Amino acid sequence: MKVVLFCGGQGTRLRDYSETIPKPMVKIGYRPILWNIMKFYAHYGVKEFILALGYKADHIKDYFIHYDETISNNFVFTRGGKNVTLLNSDIDDWKITFVDTGMHSNIGMRLMKVKEYLEDDDIFFANYADGVSDLYLPAMLEQFKAQKDKVGALMSYNPTGSFHLVSADDSGLVESIHPMSITNLSLNTGYFIFRKEIFDYINYGEELVMEPFQRLIQQKKLMAYKHNGFWMAMDTFKDKMALDDLYESGLPPWEVWNDEDHSNIKQTG
Repeated sequence: MKVVLFCGGQGTRLRDYSETIPKPMVKIGYRPILWNIMKFYAHYGVKEFILALGYKADHIKDYFIHYDETISNNFVFTRGGKNVTLLNSDIDDWKITFVDTGMHSNIGMRLMKVKEYLEDDDIFFANYADGVSDLYLPAMLEQFKAQKDKVGALMSYNPTGSFHLVSADDSGLVESIHPMSITNLSLNTGYFIFRKEIFDYINYGEELVMEPFQRLIQQKKLMAYKHNGFWMAMDTFKDKMALDDLYESGLPPWEVWNDEDHSNIKQTG
């Protein structure tokens, strides 16, 4: 199976970073958020990636062309650095297809522009490439496969913070206010699974979650997989700082590939 990662946005709310690099290349620790998402999928055996590129695509291409395995892997250094022998590898078995999908394309159009690279796939994953999670991906995939009439699935998430929903009339008079956590409302996280029929629901110029998803909803072909664990998007500088703090804690919840290390810390902590 493959995963399409939408890497073309400008990330205007992260302007301090996105003026020089594209949003997916903003780092958490010493690796970009894009790498963290790819590592997540690779952990579950999904190692074929299609990067739908746009804004500052050259930065993403250059990062992987000159990828430095020694940063996050053990290695043996001999002859003053003339010989470097890796003891393990991050991306040796990854296959990455880089596709220029345009500077100003929306998500729906970026997906349509990579369609030819998905012709052999009945089911594929897709992701916004700016959010990290500890989602157990096999469970979401199993549930989606079991509902054979569904064309799409999204991971939904109910924030656990102090968000409140407000209902007001046209004059601004508040009619009700209550914590979002006690409602049935949840967020679209951008973690998607699609059957190839999704392309039948997208017309030229349409945004993925607008018209195409409305068609799926009308035909009862879109499902939500509720996730109660961790998810966080890097939308603002504050989000970037929060993710950095989690990384520096030594136990970032999205690093599912370090589950054994997490377990050992939890047992001794």
